[in-house]
Amino acid sequence: MIVSMTGFASATREDATASVTVTLKSVNHRFFDLQVRAPSSLAGAEAALRGVLQKHVSRGRVDASVHVQYRGVPTFDVTFNAPLVAAVSAAVEQAREAGWVEGRLTASDLVRVPQALVMREVEAAVAGADSTVMALIEAAAEGASADLDAMRRHEGTMLDADLRVRRDGLAVTIEDIAAAAEGGRAATEARIHQRVADLRLDPTIDPQAVAQEVVKIVSRSDISEEIVRFRAHLDHWVTLTASQEPCGRKLDFLLQEMNREINTIGSKAEGTRVPELIVHAKAELERMREQVQNVE
Repeated sequence: MIVSMTGFASATREDATASVTVTLKSVNHRFFDLQVRAPSSLAGAEAALRGVLQKHVSRGRVDASVHVQYRGVPTFDVTFNAPLVAAVSAAVEQAREAGWVEGRLTASDLVRVPQALVMREVEAAVAGADSTVMALIEAAAEGASADLDAMRRHEGTMLDADLRVRRDGLAVTIEDIAAAAEGGRAATEARIHQRVADLRLDPTIDPQAVAQEVVKIVSRSDISEEIVRFRAHLDHWVTLTASQEPCGRKLDFLLQEMNREINTIGSKAEGTRVPELIVHAKAELERMREQVQNVE
């Protein structure tokens, strides 16, 4: 079955404790590779996401991000930057001694000094929040993974349609090559037989040696084995894409084998149309290889 490795999905789950959004983006990769961005306080988020995603994704790079918004009333942590305030106070003291300013540093002055007071919002602590949030993460991951899988399968159907057309075109091309090569082989045999007939007029020529040489020349241009193997590869393609198992790697290997057979055919086959057909077949195989790089 052809499933694309490219997709995008996002899902949100929420309750009285928090709202959790899981966003997934996948691209092609040789293996399953998961990269997670989540709050550092949620140490188990990556394991939870990995467990959910591996039920839907067998190959591809997946970038997952987890955003958590707690429902509790926010509190703030205020930090007094003592070294900075001491330095500012010393500078003010010097200015006062020089007669440039009057009075002392007040609380209102400190508030106006950048970074003198550092205020940071702290997420409200909620009893049992960790376990609740992890449950929300898993639920959101399930939803996002299902949507990602649906998108990858939808794109896979389009890839399958394109590859099916190209595979069927190759089936026609290989038969054209076989016919053109057979015609070229017949023409080559005719030329050889004519040449042999001319050589028979020379009494110094050994007829048995000539016959052996003719057999060698004809056998070198025989591509019947390569044609049979290529047809078998095309049939195997149909079997692989009809299976429910991921087939991207197997299709990639199959294309390598078909390309090898085409190269061998091109080096052996005779016929005026053969080179043109070989170039066409190799171009189609390369287009298919590029598409297959995105198949799971």
